[in-house]
Amino acid sequence: MLKDIQSTGSKDTRSGFGDGIVAAARKNPNIVALTADLAGSLKLNQFMKEFPERFIQCGIAEANMIGVAAGLTIGGKIPYTTTFANFSTGRVYDQIRQSVAYSDKNVKICASHAGLTLGEDGATHQILEDIGLMKMLPGMTVVVPCDYAQTKAATEAIAEYKGPVYLRFGRPAWPIFTSERPFELGKAQHFSTGKDISIFACGHMVWNAIQAGVQLEEKGISVEVINIHTIKPLDEAAVIASLQKTRCAVTAEEHNIIGGLGDSIAQVAAKHYPVPIEYVGTKDTFGESGTPAQLLKKYGLDVSDIVAAAERALQRKG
Repeated sequence: MLKDIQSTGSKDTRSGFGDGIVAAARKNPNIVALTADLAGSLKLNQFMKEFPERFIQCGIAEANMIGVAAGLTIGGKIPYTTTFANFSTGRVYDQIRQSVAYSDKNVKICASHAGLTLGEDGATHQILEDIGLMKMLPGMTVVVPCDYAQTKAATEAIAEYKGPVYLRFGRPAWPIFTSERPFELGKAQHFSTGKDISIFACGHMVWNAIQAGVQLEEKGISVEVINIHTIKPLDEAAVIASLQKTRCAVTAEEHNIIGGLGDSIAQVAAKHYPVPIEYVGTKDTFGESGTPAQLLKKYGLDVSDIVAAAERALQRKG
């Protein structure tokens, strides 16, 4: 039962990244960290302390950072670039496309402060288009972990993966609930099995999806909550199997519904098993300044919004 899934505390996912890169670097001497003047925000202090010779401060020059990272791979290094998600993607899309994706370089693009939950910094920093930008690049793996523990695990896992990766995480403290669950790139993670409706979620929205599932179960609705932490390559087999069982779905993401997780799920459904799908995410809009909770509620990403979307999907299924 979803109500049995309990949080073991709260911690920001960016701290999961900071702890994960240190753990990965202790195992692999080729890991290098680069930052664009945001070492503190990306929780790199311990990495800098343990591996000062493997840390590169690029300053506020994100495009240069991507170029340096691409160059480092030629010598066998595994560079992790770090800055805010807006600057990790939108500001340097050309450099990522040409020097990393097209050239198939083993660069790990690690992006914090993604989505609405960045909060008070406002629309200029709350990128809601980055998943779409990155997943459209040929050969780019896109990973959006859901809590501190999974972000740490993902940060370690991508070190073992050969190829470019976009790793997206966030700023605020968030419930920790995956500590005992294994993480595998490209494999969806089931939090419940159900027969009435599938809820596919990523990032911070996984916890909201679980809470929505609890409310739906209290109404007698059997819910399947699936964490799509790897948006590309998508675990199509898991998606298809769930859709064939429940015959309707909700997608939940802290991202524009245009180009994000919802589009990926819908594409699989359209090709293999068309069903009613409702989308929870931002609707072709920029954000604004506010607390994470205020913004999630205003822009329709709250627990109640997932419940309402599920009820619409069930009604459409008939």
